Amino acid sequence: MKHRIVVLGAGYAGAYVAGNLARRLSSAEAEITVVNAEPDFVERLRLHQLAAGQELEALRLADVFAGTGVRLRLARVTAVEPERQVVAVADGDGGGELGYDTLVHALGSHVADGGVPGVGEHAFDVAGRPSALRLRERLDSLGRRGEGGRVVVVGDGLTGIETATEIAESRPGLSVTLVARGELGAQLSAGARSHLRRACDRLGITVLEHTSVEAVEATRVLCADGTALASDATVWTAGFAVDPIAAASGLEVTENGRIVVDRTMRSVSHPNVYAAGDSAHAIGDNGRPLPMSCASAGHTGRQATNAIVGHLTGRAIANIKLSYPGNHISLGRRDGILQMVDDEARATPTYVAGRKAARIKAGILTLSLWGVTHPTFGLPKRRHRLAAAPDASVENRVAA
Repeated sequence: MKHRIVVLGAGYAGAYVAGNLARRLSSAEAEITVVNAEPDFVERLRLHQLAAGQELEALRLADVFAGTGVRLRLARVTAVEPERQVVAVADGDGGGELGYDTLVHALGSHVADGGVPGVGEHAFDVAGRPSALRLRERLDSLGRRGEGGRVVVVGDGLTGIETATEIAESRPGLSVTLVARGELGAQLSAGARSHLRRACDRLGITVLEHTSVEAVEATRVLCADGTALASDATVWTAGFAVDPIAAASGLEVTENGRIVVDRTMRSVSHPNVYAAGDSAHAIGDNGRPLPMSCASAGHTGRQATNAIVGHLTGRAIANIKLSYPGNHISLGRRDGILQMVDDEARATPTYVAGRKAARIKAGILTLSLWGVTHPTFGLPKRRHRLAAAPDASVENRVAA
């Protein structure tokens, strides 16, 4: 009987892991199934562009995995039962269960409302393709009114900054306000913060700093200081959360539901379960948890792949460098910031801004997409056979 590997999620981490495993493991001995709710690969890093009105070609997962031997199951994961080693799924036919011998949990994250009333009912977000398209439709309707409209973006993290600047540049007839809980660009160096402020001024974005939101209503945003911001479209970017499926399954998770893994991305509570991307609570080489990001998805995905191949074939497991290189922020299509960080993930004085940064950011996004569609580039063509009895222990075979 073939060793059954089930990968939950086909985002940047999941698609990469599935493709690599298909190339590196013998198809006569390993069976790889990817479970994903949508038929297309979602370029999450570009969803703010989609919402602003730009066209993004949808890449079908069936084409991504064509010829690899990977099985694609279009379904929504509803539960994981690690003791029984099954995954419950729901689809148009009612769903069912998938058994596994090795599970890769890469379901990613979604927008978190932070307990603020009205977010779920009245706010838009750019955490998924359907929600980004809903925001796009709303912005289109505001544009058709011919009298402008008011857009309030709540959250001054990278997603909030990119969304506000993209909408302001693509739709100059709209009034855009960015609500920041603290200082705008607090995670950036002084020089990069100054560039960000100039970009917001150039695009006509109103920035409200040190402002907390207490509620979102259909036509306004209520702030803790009593201010009421009129809004025709409120975009919520103030945090992300992982799906509660992992916590409900009995896997050891953190307080926010991320799966606790060892250095090889293996669950510390269930050795035949691995996690990658936003789902994984992985400790970086600096001793700090890796942030939710595309870069972290790449690192954790490669490490999980190496570990699974090593465990199943008896080979040494190479350690991937687990670091956070820096922040790359687009400020519309012709401007951006690349902020370098130190080993403690703190901003250094070094940064790149302007058109050069925008071109570099565009290149990073292109390479990220290319890596998903060509996950085995540069790898040997020889597929490894599985060991007769895969070793459950890792300590003696992890390479330094």
